[in-house]
Amino acid sequence: MSGIILDQARAIVAGARAKGREMGLKPLSVAVLDAGGHLLAFEREDGASPGRFEIARGKAYGAVMLGMPGSAQMARAEGQAYFMAAVNGAFGGKVVPVPGGVLVRDAAGAVIGAVGVTGDTSENDAEAAVAGIEAAGLAALA
Repeated sequence: MSGIILDQARAIVAGARAKGREMGLKPLSVAVLDAGGHLLAFEREDGASPGRFEIARGKAYGAVMLGMPGSAQMARAEGQAYFMAAVNGAFGGKVVPVPGGVLVRDAAGAVIGAVGVTGDTSENDAEAAVAGIEAAGLAALA
């Protein structure tokens, strides 16, 4: 299994931001984490609120730690609220279970990290995250 290298993390951030500009989204914040949930890269666009770091990281963190994208986490939270509340408690409140947290897979399909994007609607955030991952030549699971 390979991991996300710094150049790929930077390409993910740039690709997500480019997609956001193409779509006319509000200012985005993008976090890229490795498979252990450690931060590799982060950028907050001009005009994005400073609290967006924790949201972007929380979207990515939930995805990588649970092995499911934010869209699946949100569905799980809606169907099993106590489970997701317990998970978030176990992870110190770091999980943000909404779309915009996207898993990153290598060519063999192994999860090698996650991306969290925030700033616009959760669905638009997820679309920007996928574009960033694909721009880096990696596969996304949103």
